[in-house]
Amino acid sequence: MFLVSVFCFLAFSVIRGDPAVFAAGTDAAHGQLEALREEMGLNKNIIARYFDWLSSFFAGNPGNSLRFRGEAISALIRTRLPVTFSLALLSLFFIALISVPVSLLTINREGNIVSFAEGKGGDRLVNFITAAGISVPGFFMGLLFIWVFGLGAKIFVPGSYVDYRENFWGFIRYLCFPALAIAVPNAAVMIKFLRGSLFQELQSDYVRTARSKGGSRLYAMRRHALKNALVPAITVLGMIIAEVFSGSIIIEQVFTIPGAGRLLIAAIGSRDYPLIQTLMVYIAFIVVFANTLADIAIMIIDPRINNPALKGRGMLFLKGICIRGLIPVLSALKGGVLTPSARIRQGRDI
Repeated sequence: MFLVSVFCFLAFSVIRGDPAVFAAGTDAAHGQLEALREEMGLNKNIIARYFDWLSSFFAGNPGNSLRFRGEAISALIRTRLPVTFSLALLSLFFIALISVPVSLLTINREGNIVSFAEGKGGDRLVNFITAAGISVPGFFMGLLFIWVFGLGAKIFVPGSYVDYRENFWGFIRYLCFPALAIAVPNAAVMIKFLRGSLFQELQSDYVRTARSKGGSRLYAMRRHALKNALVPAITVLGMIIAEVFSGSIIIEQVFTIPGAGRLLIAAIGSRDYPLIQTLMVYIAFIVVFANTLADIAIMIIDPRINNPALKGRGMLFLKGICIRGLIPVLSALKGGVLTPSARIRQGRDI
């Protein structure tokens, strides 16, 4: 996070733009601009300005915003974070609600992906939908929701944001479509990984042994296969959580949601260096924290990672699963749909 703050500060220090001009306007006199730069601390060199911000940040007070003059950065972020966190949590709820049932329901009784043995188009339909979900950007999905459900069906009024302090349920209702715009592409990625992992695990010897002992398909999946299939899915989920919590910037702009992402765009547009720095450190923290949680969850689910004797083989096993899980995602991104025979060969290789 320290390196993120350094590179971010250097990047925004070398690009063109003067916060004093943004604050005073282009018609301001030269003396007025110089006085404003002195007040904002812009006349100091880059190193002095960075360490001034860093010392204030570690003291718990990252300073005042240059764009919102007189307002503390901590107060600005404190009012925006609940909105962004609510949007992120609702998005994760929709991701789980979509990806888990679809992944489980598209595995047939023999433990194969639907239509491999049945000759039906179920697998092709699911692959087409997930490929479309991965290919469509979140902001375009948001614009599509606004056009279809906002302007067309009149289910919600675009731009009529409801503050959570005034009407909590109205606030949640307004966030449903932005959360779906974030959730659909990420749910498509989760479906690709979880279906591939379930297919691999349901072909394993230990699942066939459990079925031969009289265990039902549901018992074998719930008791044995699902736990092991979650390992690569949790790795992807860690990246998705980081993206959802820190990457809702465009969606907030599309739906005019006053969250941390929209605040970051406003700060970048006005060269508000202290506010940009603080928000970038927040994003870096979310990425590190989410991936750490994913690593901890994997170690809890798969004891081989905690076993020194099996750690090396376990990590190779996990890397192999993740690489194999990327195959359908990459094929979808390239626009290609694997034929049934190719998918069968891919399943045998797994």
